[in-house]
Amino acid sequence: MAVDPTYATYVEEQLSEFGAVELKKMFGGMGIFHEGLMFGMIGGDTFRLKVDEYNQADFEKLGMQPYASKTKKKGMPYWEVPAEILEDCTLLAAWAKKSFAAAQRSSKK
Repeated sequence: MAVDPTYATYVEEQLSEFGAVELKKMFGGMGIFHEGLMFGMIGGDTFRLKVDEYNQADFEKLGMQPYASKTKKKGMPYWEVPAEILEDCTLLAAWAKKSFAAAQRSSKK
């Protein structure tokens, strides 16, 4: 699941209104971090954000599903970001803030 560097740069630029992010290669994809917490990921050509009970409805309203590994039975709390959200830096910043908050909540468990 290699990540196209051009796509990774695009995602990073689209997140500019959210704040500073760091992209790190992980497991054939990339993790997206803010203040040391992973709140997003890129796998192949798909950008996903962390989801919990506080922001799941936003994704469901737009027909998104959680990431599911083909080799593992358990899903991950990362859902695909709809194209219309990714293309709008302001909306994406709002979604990223909610996903970062989800990462903060899960790190306290």
